[in-house]
Amino acid sequence: MQTPPWPRIAVVGAGAVGCYFGAKLAEAGAPVTLIGRAAHMDAIRRVGLLFESGGSERRVRLDATTGHDALGEADIVLLCVKTRDTESAAREIAPLLRAGALVVSMQNGVDNVERLRAAGVDALGAVVYVAAAMVGPGHLRHSGRGDLVVGESGGAPAPTTPSSRALAVAQLFERATVPGRAEADVRVAMWDKFVLNCAYNAISALTGSRYGPMIDAPDVRTLMRRIIGECVAVAHAEGVPISDTDAQYEAAIRLGEAMRGASSSMDQDLSAGRPTEIDAMNGYIAARGDAHDIPTPANQMLTTLVRLAEKRVGQTPG
Repeated sequence: MQTPPWPRIAVVGAGAVGCYFGAKLAEAGAPVTLIGRAAHMDAIRRVGLLFESGGSERRVRLDATTGHDALGEADIVLLCVKTRDTESAAREIAPLLRAGALVVSMQNGVDNVERLRAAGVDALGAVVYVAAAMVGPGHLRHSGRGDLVVGESGGAPAPTTPSSRALAVAQLFERATVPGRAEADVRVAMWDKFVLNCAYNAISALTGSRYGPMIDAPDVRTLMRRIIGECVAVAHAEGVPISDTDAQYEAAIRLGEAMRGASSSMDQDLSAGRPTEIDAMNGYIAARGDAHDIPTPANQMLTTLVRLAEKRVGQTPG
């Protein structure tokens, strides 16, 4: 059988996540254009993306730009911007998308698809699992995993089988040797990862700790369990049937064991003086807890402390 042609792919917000998945697709033969910050895109244009993984390095050649001209020809757009930039990115890309183009939200948080749809972009949801960081201009360091789950995000009635576009995206990544699966409703997988983010990100950012020392400390594990319990209560109140606190806590400890040397994206952001995604993580749980009259003191405390830390590094107006 003849191999089908690759779709044209644009990656909007090409930081660590976008560069990782964009590079994997490009290495498999897909035409990929990265769209991101000048420091990284300039370096990638000159010498390619320096892809560091498993103790070895290689250069990956792919198009890179700071503008959005490539969106007009893209068949698939991977949206990897920070959650705080979802609405502004949607307003910017919506008029540039060609008819039939598919946008895939590859972001942290659990409400990006709904926010994109409200802005006129009918996006597919995705949950990505990868430990990676940009450690220099055009330099990606991959330290763990690299898989994803795609699917529709809710709907009425709730879907019972994966949509054709979710299956197509999962198959696209599988073709590039990226493990992926399509689900009928991606919200459970989205919340499962979201709970892990809430458990690890803020603590890691505030303490500069990696995951191993966090789970080695009994008092930190106790705090993580409280955070997780609040997340589970809010998820259930939102009508998302994730597993109970015990199961979520066990999953969090397994993650910490598997990625003992990892630090959180929030730690990377705070260390670099960038705004964090605290309002889309623990802050989201605190806000939705208030809406459902569910106490969330652990998540509220972490949100307050991270916001204070942001002020210290000059990210939030005093």
